[in-house]
Amino acid sequence: MKKQNVETIFSEKTRRAVMKSGAIATFLAALALTALISGTALAQSIDSGCTTNTLYGEYAFRISGQIYGPTGAVVQQRDGVALTYFDGASHLTQVDWVMSNGFPLAGPTDKAGFHTRETGTYTVSSDCTGTAEIDFPAPPGSTGAVINLMFVLSNHARTIHAIVSQLIPPGSTTPVPVSIHSDGEKLGRVPDADFYD
Repeated sequence: MKKQNVETIFSEKTRRAVMKSGAIATFLAALALTALISGTALAQSIDSGCTTNTLYGEYAFRISGQIYGPTGAVVQQRDGVALTYFDGASHLTQVDWVMSNGFPLAGPTDKAGFHTRETGTYTVSSDCTGTAEIDFPAPPGSTGAVINLMFVLSNHARTIHAIVSQLIPPGSTTPVPVSIHSDGEKLGRVPDADFYD
């Protein structure tokens, strides 16, 4: 009887140890699977392309280019800076300071002298290309300028490269030929490089 009790006790202890190690193994497997799924989801969110809400936040731009006359001669040199806020839902607001042939452009300004009340819309495609339209306030008795942009997002949407595809000057409905580009960088803290690896 003692031999049978010892075997029963030993068998019970062995069974409990096996069950406990099985539960631990199941927990560790579930934990590993969760980490794998989370890592895959993060990689997919970084590498699977862009959406409208990829372009979100404030971007500082440097603007440069020319406006051409009917004969193809440069009639205005443009240089400036802009601060554009993208809301992640296809709308933007902007302030800018732009020089034209060495003189500041006219328009409503804030206390610092930046042009204000510039609004617009944008779209972002899954390949991280996009379009935008910026509508400028109208001078009294006229219509405001409209600028259309083509852009590309890079550096995990921390950088934007844009080209003016069409410029309609204030008081006109006819586009003028231009060669104006801008490059912008997202404001705020840059995540660690290891975040994207």
